[in-house]
Amino acid sequence: MKKVVVAVMFSSALATSAFAQGSMTLYGVLDEGIDFTSNVGGKHVYEMTSGYAQGSRWGLRGTEDLGGGYGAVFVIENGFNLSNGRLAQGGLGFGRQVYVGIRSERFGTITLGRQYDSVVDYFAQTTAIWWGGYIFAHPFDNDNASNTFRVNNTIKYQSPDLPGVKFGGAYSFSNDTGFANNRQLSFGASYAYGGLLLAAAFLNADNPGATSGGAIAGSSSTVYADANFQSERLRIFGAGMNYTFGPATLGLTYSNTTVGNPVANVGYLYGSETIQPVVGRLAGGTVTTLKYQNFEVNGRYQVSPAFYVGVQYAYTLENYDTTAGGATPKVHSFGFMADYNLSKRTDVYLQGVFQKVAGDKTGSSLDQAYVAGAQDLSSTSKQLLVRAALRHQF
Repeated sequence: MKKVVVAVMFSSALATSAFAQGSMTLYGVLDEGIDFTSNVGGKHVYEMTSGYAQGSRWGLRGTEDLGGGYGAVFVIENGFNLSNGRLAQGGLGFGRQVYVGIRSERFGTITLGRQYDSVVDYFAQTTAIWWGGYIFAHPFDNDNASNTFRVNNTIKYQSPDLPGVKFGGAYSFSNDTGFANNRQLSFGASYAYGGLLLAAAFLNADNPGATSGGAIAGSSSTVYADANFQSERLRIFGAGMNYTFGPATLGLTYSNTTVGNPVANVGYLYGSETIQPVVGRLAGGTVTTLKYQNFEVNGRYQVSPAFYVGVQYAYTLENYDTTAGGATPKVHSFGFMADYNLSKRTDVYLQGVFQKVAGDKTGSSLDQAYVAGAQDLSSTSKQLLVRAALRHQF
């Protein structure tokens, strides 16, 4: 009997010691709601959809103390569609992110695996996407502020916590004999002082959407993972600022995206955590050049500890050439969100975005409105998406 007691005490001591040296946390988000979308195939659509304010997910994160101010870290995170139980991110088992790394209190953190790029890490936090989700993304999420794509085969560095300053960068290997296929480089920085936040980031991707990224079977064609535009080169620059005074936060952002030699299936629609190609809709001819400039002003007001409202206006200037001529459509997007916390982990929200495309056009799909998360492109130059949803976090 004494041996049993000693064994139990010894096992408890080991478990306590192991727990003290590291930790592991199970976490997740369940986001489900009802959407109304106008002008889809000339009709209105009512549907149940998953993961707008936040993508539905579950994950594990953990740390281990290695001593001397060093520690091992890891994250494995799965995305899924709550409406039907399917995997998101094109069917990947851990499509949101999965990485392992070493953290130093003095020198920063290095991680390896599938991760977010620097545009998401730094610039995105100044946009309305940060508090409202991807319904507030700029057209086709052209600047990836809503993390339409993640980056595979990536080594990332993030600085230690410095007074007000954070910076970092990421490099993604192509893992292909064509060395430049899906090779990506990004870096960014932010500065916070009092209520002020400044952030900027840059990303360069060579041949994004090449087959080395992992082909996914689409409903009507082959869709390539981890690219908002399949092209020869993608370059994104974004900078923004937030200023918080009392219960209010005001944000101003600018981003610039250049898509070099995009293929005919110029971009992908991301709705309900699924990937849909824009196929065969470039009636004005093949796109040869494509550029975006996005200007955004957003605001959020914390009415009470449990309730906030937010608004966004985004102006996007498109510039593209096709074999049938060039055009410079202008996209106006107006967004609104109200969120009420029923508890610390459960909230209900109402959000909506109205988008209108104006200016000269060539008849391509780029002239049609498309609110991120809608089931499909608008059948006209206007589209409205309204969503009422319940979200639970654990």
